[in-house]
Amino acid sequence: MEASIEETADKRNLLLLVTLRWIAVVGQIVTILVVDFWLDIRLPLLPMGAIVLFLVGLNFANLYRSRGPARIANSELFFFLLLDVAALTLQLYLSGGASNPFVSLFLLQVILGAVLLRPLWSWALVAVTTGCFLLLTTYYQDIGLRSYQQIREYGRLGFFDPRISATFLCFVLAAVLLVLFVSRINGNIRERDRRLSELRQQSIEEEHIVRMGLLASGAAHELGTPLSTLAVIINDWARIPALKENPEITADIAEMRNAVGRCKETLSQILLAAGEARGENAERTTIVEFLDEVVAEWQESRAPKHLDYVARIDRNMGIVSDSVLRQVLFNVLDNALEASPDWIRVEASRRAEYLVVKIRDKGPGFAPEILANFGKPYQSTKQRSGRGLGLFLVVNVLRKLGGTILPKNNREGGASVELSLPIMALSVEDANCNAV
Repeated sequence: MEASIEETADKRNLLLLVTLRWIAVVGQIVTILVVDFWLDIRLPLLPMGAIVLFLVGLNFANLYRSRGPARIANSELFFFLLLDVAALTLQLYLSGGASNPFVSLFLLQVILGAVLLRPLWSWALVAVTTGCFLLLTTYYQDIGLRSYQQIREYGRLGFFDPRISATFLCFVLAAVLLVLFVSRINGNIRERDRRLSELRQQSIEEEHIVRMGLLASGAAHELGTPLSTLAVIINDWARIPALKENPEITADIAEMRNAVGRCKETLSQILLAAGEARGENAERTTIVEFLDEVVAEWQESRAPKHLDYVARIDRNMGIVSDSVLRQVLFNVLDNALEASPDWIRVEASRRAEYLVVKIRDKGPGFAPEILANFGKPYQSTKQRSGRGLGLFLVVNVLRKLGGTILPKNNREGGASVELSLPIMALSVEDANCNAV
């Protein structure tokens, strides 16, 4: 998408250059006719007319180039501007050199270069136009633009003519300032557009999260009633004497009761997360106790073959047990378990004012396209609906809490995901402030 936008912009810039050149062609024709026939200053019409025809041909060539499929490089725009500078230099050479008032049109070429070209090419164009200006102070065809008194006082026109040297210095100063400021302005505009694009993407992602939260909370409300009905029916079955006497049915009833209980607990967590992630039912605990509880709960429910858990936190601190953060850790651990069922390592540490949790596995690692688009929705190698939404939620929840997530492939094999979260976002003091 980005390359396509740049390609379109380059083609529009070339068409803009064509439009300005048409104006220049018309202006040169009118000026030549006025000077030669009205002001009675004889000009070399044949070579000057040939240069005008060259510009017309260059315009048609540019129009043909703009319709091609290939991208127009910045170097091509620089080359076309060089041809314009060369044509202007020849016209000035044939009409009085630096004494021609239209020598200031070199500044227009510099402005176009500063707007259309990258800084390196812009400075190259400044050097070329400056050199052409200097040449025109010495080499030109005199058409009698100066009076006899000026010729007698200064001799043949040269760079040390006070008028010419002052004009040259003004040109160089204006050209340098133009390139400096226009390049800076273009850079600021590009940075602004990049930042706006990031904010727009972030807004879309957050809107997507809101829609998912509404759908999840709506589904939780809808499922609550039938689950409650099932719980009542299962409890009634458990009290029937005939069913109590059958051990297999009793075991099935107990399993169904546990399954319904887990579903109701999950729905309660969804509703809690959809409202206040840390509401009145949140519990006070410490960093180490919270991590120990989350890892133990996950290990008990998932039963991985081998789990290494190490907590290197030198200073424990009171926090609020956060159901959303708990679900974040569960999501990352679940992804690690899918990639590496035999071994997972969880390392928790404190880095300055951040809680850092690093989860490593011995799986195949992340594919390059997954790393490049990590955390974006529907970016996953899993071939099923809803793929990639777990990590999408993880990234955005951490971003909301002021944290970051860093995925990478390990040199020794496998992958690791490092979660970094400011401790103040979980501290008891911060929770009290939020509650107020």
